[in-house]
Amino acid sequence: MAKIPAVGLGTWKLWCTYHEPSLVKVACKKSLKALKLDYLDLYLMHWPMGFQPGEEDVPLDLSGIVIPSDTSFLKTWEAMEDLVIKGLVKDIGVSNFNHEQLESLLNKSDLKFKPITNQIECHPYLTQKNLISFCKARDVSVTAYRPLGGSREGTDLLNNPTIRRIANHYNKSCAQILIRFQIQRDLIVIPKSTNPKRIQENIQVFDFELTENHMDEIMSLNRNLRLATFPTTESHKDYPFHIDF
Repeated sequence: MAKIPAVGLGTWKLWCTYHEPSLVKVACKKSLKALKLDYLDLYLMHWPMGFQPGEEDVPLDLSGIVIPSDTSFLKTWEAMEDLVIKGLVKDIGVSNFNHEQLESLLNKSDLKFKPITNQIECHPYLTQKNLISFCKARDVSVTAYRPLGGSREGTDLLNNPTIRRIANHYNKSCAQILIRFQIQRDLIVIPKSTNPKRIQENIQVFDFELTENHMDEIMSLNRNLRLATFPTTESHKDYPFHIDF
């Protein structure tokens, strides 16, 4: 009888309450079971911050501040490397790491597998130019999440006059311009939508190219506006956003 091939798919993330090395494999197997998969193509450390293990995804103390664990993301990474060795995941990466944290990981003397990507918030209001250059220089790809900005007043790129004008020039939607902008920066782009029409529209971005002038115009919109700040974790020893780069 022919052997049924193993099945894997997509990307999943290790949550902060599973940063204890002994819990990393537990979390991965739990995800595989829920997804009905044999392995994951890519497994990311969601944040560099470990939280107290338990039932609560974000355990808070009486003052509303996250309760940290004593773990180091370097030790968590070692347990993630073991997932690759055991065939539970194909590749591993990180998310929301600043340049110092990524450098610390890459400089580990016993590093077995370097992170294949750093998934970071990135859009024209937060262009992340220096961090992206840092990652590329170290052969770590960059995945841009929230590429369309936010929905609150002052964060909505879909109604930005510059983006709308450029979209009209190419007869494209504002979302298509924002996605194309990141593609031309050699980034992996992951726009989020549950609308089938918009999902289809979001992949129709390979039949045009933004001019250098338009790219520069969009880059000039940067104001270092971070939307994913995770304020309850700001006192954590590994909070990544105290450092601007």
